Amino acid sequence: MELTLTQPDDWHLHLRDGSLLDAVLPHSASHFGRAIVMPNLRPPVTTTSAAAAYRESIMRALPAKSNFTPLMTLYLTDSTKPDEIKLARQSGAVFAVKLYPAGATTNSQDGVTDLLGKCLPVLEEMVKQDMPLLVHGEVTDAAVDIFDREKVFIDTVLQPLIHKLPQLKIVMEHITTSDAVSFVESSKEGFIAATVTPQHLLLNRNSIFQGGLQPHNYCLPVLKRETHRQAIVAAVTSGSKKFFLGTDSAPHEKRRKECPCGCAGIYNAPVALSLYAKVFEEAGALDKLEAFTSFNGPDFYGLPRNKSKITYVIVDSPRQGLLHVRTQAS
Repeated sequence: MELTLTQPDDWHLHLRDGSLLDAVLPHSASHFGRAIVMPNLRPPVTTTSAAAAYRESIMRALPAKSNFTPLMTLYLTDSTKPDEIKLARQSGAVFAVKLYPAGATTNSQDGVTDLLGKCLPVLEEMVKQDMPLLVHGEVTDAAVDIFDREKVFIDTVLQPLIHKLPQLKIVMEHITTSDAVSFVESSKEGFIAATVTPQHLLLNRNSIFQGGLQPHNYCLPVLKRETHRQAIVAAVTSGSKKFFLGTDSAPHEKRRKECPCGCAGIYNAPVALSLYAKVFEEAGALDKLEAFTSFNGPDFYGLPRNKSKITYVIVDSPRQGLLHVRTQAS
């Protein structure tokens, strides 16, 4: 079966830097027209000038004749200044600001500790500049169970934030719970949206432990119960404009995944589109796949939709029953 889609975009991508960037970038560039690139490098990308330099590194690493466009982000800290948001908007290269609660995930040690205090002037400037806030939605309080951290974040951080700044555009990234689905669905369209990963559509928390500890199924936010997975599938295949593709493809060196204290992150860039297609096909919703992959994201960001089309050949695979997507020129 063939499926023709407008060129998809990835609205949440980790490309890293150095040799790892060189190794993984071709996989994303071969599937996606644009990607929101995460800023959690070491050191983090906290300024517009650093974002511009990182963008140049990405452009140099692209395969020949690639049309892939990186959309850069800034890493929010307690010391970020409102003037930096003005510079970011003026640059034409920075499209969002990323909120990492300090200690929440990979390279988040420099993240935010006082969102509605020290960061409030920056958030107010983001409203003025129509600059979205991308949220890693988990609290980091050790007293909160890891499986409850998304719900607690919604209740204690996001709800007060949207009450304080109702005009702030927010993307709740890589949602994992029915609580997040309900929060997004009940919010004002055009101001609150969510990205969804392949792993949170296909796997539940049993996948981390079945047949022994599975480090390549470990990510943050961590996989949740099956009931949550089903709620996310129902949301993205419903046709709602509030949900769009964000792989959260997060590469690590093998030695840093398969070790006594392995890193969080699932590298899915080479197969992400085939996995999304599998989810929509199994839900009987392939007619809604294009909006999820290609329309909802740029519409939320106020960017034009891609004009190019890509035709995929979808074939049953004897290996694990997956759908493999092969790209053909159109």
